[in-house]
Amino acid sequence: MSAETQASLHVHPDRLLPAQPEVREVARRLYAATKDLPIISPHSHVPPQWLVDNEPFADPASLLLVPDHYVLRMLHANGAELSDLGRGPDGPLPLDEAGARKAWRILCENYHLFRGTPVKYWFDTTFAEVFGITEVPSAETADAIYDRIAAALATPEFLPRALFERFGISVLATTDDPLDDLAPHRALAEDPTFTGRVIPTFRPDRFLELARPDWPELARRLGEVADVDTGTYAGYITALETRRRYFKEHGAVSSDHSHYDAGTEPLEEAEAARIYDAALRGEVSAEDATAFRRHMMSETARMATEDGLVMTLHPAVRRNHDPDNLRRYGADVGSDIPVRVEFTEALRPLLGRYGNHPNLTLVVFTIDEDVYSRELAPMAGFYRSMHVGVPWWFLDAPEAIRRFRGAVTETAGFYRTSGFIDDTRAFLSIPTRHDMSRRLDAAYLAELVAEHRLTEDEALATAHDLVTTIPKKVFKL
Repeated sequence: MSAETQASLHVHPDRLLPAQPEVREVARRLYAATKDLPIISPHSHVPPQWLVDNEPFADPASLLLVPDHYVLRMLHANGAELSDLGRGPDGPLPLDEAGARKAWRILCENYHLFRGTPVKYWFDTTFAEVFGITEVPSAETADAIYDRIAAALATPEFLPRALFERFGISVLATTDDPLDDLAPHRALAEDPTFTGRVIPTFRPDRFLELARPDWPELARRLGEVADVDTGTYAGYITALETRRRYFKEHGAVSSDHSHYDAGTEPLEEAEAARIYDAALRGEVSAEDATAFRRHMMSETARMATEDGLVMTLHPAVRRNHDPDNLRRYGADVGSDIPVRVEFTEALRPLLGRYGNHPNLTLVVFTIDEDVYSRELAPMAGFYRSMHVGVPWWFLDAPEAIRRFRGAVTETAGFYRTSGFIDDTRAFLSIPTRHDMSRRLDAAYLAELVAEHRLTEDEALATAHDLVTTIPKKVFKL
């Protein structure tokens, strides 16, 4: 038996806090004041139907491994077949017990690959604090850990609603397509036995990308759902506005947008209509499609000033970098790769029109760390409408979050940032991710106290605001 198998799984109470004893003491006090505060999750990918049905999760692999692209990408890089990890051409596959155990065993056999990554941190914390597991995952312990988790998932305490309450989630925003009828959200809002708040988020990306082969059909379906004729550009705009209102009526507070770049240059209405008509005929050029999408970012900001939905941007990712992987296993399996992004000139048209509008809140995220101090923090430090989104995706990791605070705070302060978002499909990792953020913020604030740049009372107030006041204000909760 290996040394790793013999070792016990243990999460240290001071994890992520400063190593210097005197600074750690301050961080402990700051963390203690925030660790049990309710979780506000304004951007996630948890299916709301889970909470409607409130049925036991199928198995450990389907819950913790199969939907998590962080896990899939690392295992794939080291030789695992995604088909053995529960993925098929249309996404996650239903697994029988043999298939679920096989996928789980692959994870445990390769657990050492995640050393030093946030994935191991999240898994260790979830295993230890949610399931009480003390064995380190390995080939030898895989079945025992699987059995322990499977037994827990069969109990009432691990039903989705029970975990929602146990985790202290006060608000959970999901990510939803404009065609969705939002029936799960309506069911939860009308259910007197469910006291949580689960809200949709308007995500229209595919309807703004005119070069997609299926775009004419999408435009037709958008019009059908909105009961608007989308045979014209004016009708298309009205259909989007109609669906945004529908989402807001069902609790939405934001729209979310993730495109290849951050461009926002508006077009004259006649030019936008010309491009739209060409797209309906299937004759749009790539150049015109890009210009139209950038135009629609400014149009989205205009809509936001009218309906009040917060506008969040998540640009600069090359989606599905591996075309063979996309063909064989679909999207969201880990082959999305960041690209460089420019914001100063890209956002200037939008901010020039709406940057100080009293009814616009614009939250801009990036995976390109270079632009935090050079572009985003200076803009958020001037424009009333703009906030810097906290690190997400590849950057929602301890070292990147520390770098973020150092890069942004001196120029934009704490109060021009968004508050933490977990951006996760892995439901059980929500408390772990928020706890990680609270620990890292406590550590950063403790350093400022130790350097006599803040009093401890100021640090304590800021730590509290980062968890509660700021996300509530930014996302209009």
